[in-house]
Amino acid sequence: MPAFHFTPDARAQLIPTGVLRAAINFGNPILAKRDPLTGEPAGVSVDLARKLAALLDAPIQFVLYDAAGEVVAGCERGEWDVAFVARDPVRGKGIEQTLPYILIEGAYLVPEDSAIRANEDVDVSGNRIVVGKGSAYDLFLTRTLRHATLVRTLTSPEVAPTMRAEKFEVAAGVRQQLESDALRLGGLRMLPERFMVIEQAMGTPKGRSAAARLLEDFVASMLESDCVAAALAAHDVAGAIVATHARVG
Repeated sequence: MPAFHFTPDARAQLIPTGVLRAAINFGNPILAKRDPLTGEPAGVSVDLARKLAALLDAPIQFVLYDAAGEVVAGCERGEWDVAFVARDPVRGKGIEQTLPYILIEGAYLVPEDSAIRANEDVDVSGNRIVVGKGSAYDLFLTRTLRHATLVRTLTSPEVAPTMRAEKFEVAAGVRQQLESDALRLGGLRMLPERFMVIEQAMGTPKGRSAAARLLEDFVASMLESDCVAAALAAHDVAGAIVATHARVG
């Protein structure tokens, strides 16, 4: 376990109930999944949350969600103290966000016989792009699309099946999830280039400035000690890139 220091004020802000309430989003299967035998959460996010609780010498409670939008709503309801979220200016209004610890590609999936061959073919009038409601790529495409229309599903794992079943033109999401869906469903293909980089970070509710600094230092220590890389390897996560940046402060 790497060296890690925090102030009593930061600890109090991060665990105001005496328990570290960690939000886990199953909508991003790259970072968190349910154990098929026990139903318990497992994955990179879970490993990092456990390490943080151990460093704080605090018990942990996992607060489970099926979509990123539900995590944001849970913040508004005061349900969690720390979360694993994609950095986005919209989310930044209510959540203190650290620098990223993992970079993930956002990509497009289309039917095998689609005339769409490249990213520049996507934002065209008449094209309907299926996204997970409130996901990082939903927020990004909402800001950047000019002609295509977004169709939102409740959770990200529903994106590809909905696109195929409803005969929509495009599905957008995390590359690894869509590649898995393409193999499972058949008759689909990935566009070769990414359309965005999803910066996965940690967060705590807005206004907890000391807790936010603690999390920033925690993320830096996890990167410097190769704990993030080890967690990716332990869970056989391919395609995600470990972020690199200097420790803040």
